[in-house]
Amino acid sequence: MNKISEYSELVQPTHINTAGTLFGGYMLAWLDLAAAKAASEFLEHTDAWGAVTRALDKVEFKEPVFLGDWVKCKSEIVKVGNSSMVVQVSAFAESKDHGKRLACTADITFVAVIKDENGDLVKFDHNLSLDKEK
Repeated sequence: MNKISEYSELVQPTHINTAGTLFGGYMLAWLDLAAAKAASEFLEHTDAWGAVTRALDKVEFKEPVFLGDWVKCKSEIVKVGNSSMVVQVSAFAESKDHGKRLACTADITFVAVIKDENGDLVKFDHNLSLDKEK
């Protein structure tokens, strides 16, 4: 079983749209941060400088999120390539008023990068697999 990474945010007044729910752009940013954390942990024992977002796929907003809800993201690496990794993120909203519910899901692709001799970020082959993280 792959490691599950977790990331949380509290929905505050500045996050609310005119419909009284969480603005979707904030959710997308939080999903990306949660996935970036998982990618960073996956690359921890490599020479990679980090990972950059390549694509957000299969984003599905499932339930509304309200002011005061905690958004708790759970992320897992589900596929790897030579330099890439796909992170599946599930965001759960939770509060006493609305209970716990699956609010949003997405698959986010990252590419591992390293700094070249000029300090520019370039693609990096991480040589990791889901079976065994080196």
